[in-house]
Amino acid sequence: MKKWTGADAADLRTALDLSHERFAVRARIHINTAKKWCKRGETITLSPEHADQMNVVLASATPAERALFNELQTRRAVAPGALEVDPDPAIWKSSCEDIADDLARKDLLVDRREATTTLFGVVVGTYLLEPLERWLRRQRGTNTPAPIITGSGTQELDELENAARLFREWDDKFGGGLRRKAVVGQLSEVNDMIAASTNQAVRQRLGHIRALLAETAATMSWDSGDQHTAQGYYMLSIRSAREAGDAALFANGLAGLARQMLTLEPEGHGVDRITYTHARANDALELVRLAQDLVGGSITPTTRALLHTREAWAFAKLGRPTAFHRAADNARAAFTDARPVDDPYWLQYFDAAELSGTLGRRLLELARTESAIADEAAEAITAAISQRRPERWRSSALDRLGIAEARLIQGEYAEAKRLGEAAVNDVGKTSSHRVQAKVAEVYRRAEESSASRPARELLDVLHPLLPSPA
Repeated sequence: MKKWTGADAADLRTALDLSHERFAVRARIHINTAKKWCKRGETITLSPEHADQMNVVLASATPAERALFNELQTRRAVAPGALEVDPDPAIWKSSCEDIADDLARKDLLVDRREATTTLFGVVVGTYLLEPLERWLRRQRGTNTPAPIITGSGTQELDELENAARLFREWDDKFGGGLRRKAVVGQLSEVNDMIAASTNQAVRQRLGHIRALLAETAATMSWDSGDQHTAQGYYMLSIRSAREAGDAALFANGLAGLARQMLTLEPEGHGVDRITYTHARANDALELVRLAQDLVGGSITPTTRALLHTREAWAFAKLGRPTAFHRAADNARAAFTDARPVDDPYWLQYFDAAELSGTLGRRLLELARTESAIADEAAEAITAAISQRRPERWRSSALDRLGIAEARLIQGEYAEAKRLGEAAVNDVGKTSSHRVQAKVAEVYRRAEESSASRPARELLDVLHPLLPSPA
């Protein structure tokens, strides 16, 4: 056995990248090794056979090839997964049944304790948008409303949809990956029923349920930090909703993909964070515009408001406060016309509290570079807290941590400490990866103000809540 550490590990990574360019067969041999290396970081142990193969690759690498490696690493940092991206991936070409079966089967075999939270395999930019738009062009004219089903099978379909509803409510309440595999198992069962059914109306209703379950599995995966899996389920939800004739659920899937783009953080050394963030914000804007163009007036005001909040979020990431306020005003105007009775149940989470909290946290992003905005952010988040439904632990935790950060930006350290203490109870009730990331964000902000005693005390409050090192 040979162990690769330190500089040797960097050479190993060089060999793995060069194998993509020069050794097609070895690229396939070492793909699993590459994934293990990405997970384990700076140390990996290889079998004698693989170590010998790596030595051959390293010995034959010229200075020019090593320069190519540096270029490939930069490209990978800007577009995670780009080196292995299929320009026309199967997820947009194969049948929904095959895609769902493949996703669920692989997912149920994975040990979630070892699931990666890196960006490996996530597609962005052109690799995301071009295949999606090609698929949409092929789907023109196929978005027909689902027929009303009557008869003996209606009760079973209603029960299946009620199960999907309960799973979604569980996620809205707690966040994170709790019961995620139960959702995936139910999705697999529904997919089998679609494959076995010959009744087109039943297949379409089941496709709608599959889209709901896929969107819930996507959100749970995203909220657990498993970005690659989340992206696959978002794409499945988009496809299923489109084929089931559900314009609102289709738009919601695109909004989910946009939200994912807006939360991705660059990995690796030498990555320009601002350039990366701006690129992902532009991806999100393209996804939102696709949704707005395709669904037109066929969605409720609440769905339009949701899409405008994603648009506002993207402008906040781009550091464009005027454009942000325009999109935020559009979201509020659309929401004013909302009639909850007209909205599907899966959109009921997007209430007045969610609108205020989402826009408030986006204002907070702008306040990090323009502190005068912090008061407006705190006002919006305070409104969200006062309107938040009981037991929405994830959203409540994000609200309370957000307003604590706003007070830190304003220099109101004693109030920030009080609010941080108030957030602890809600943080402890959710396994959300986003909440953990927010705790770390507020902790870093408090460290910047550690000359203040209340800020130091806030650090003591937050430290036990920090995510454990991988």
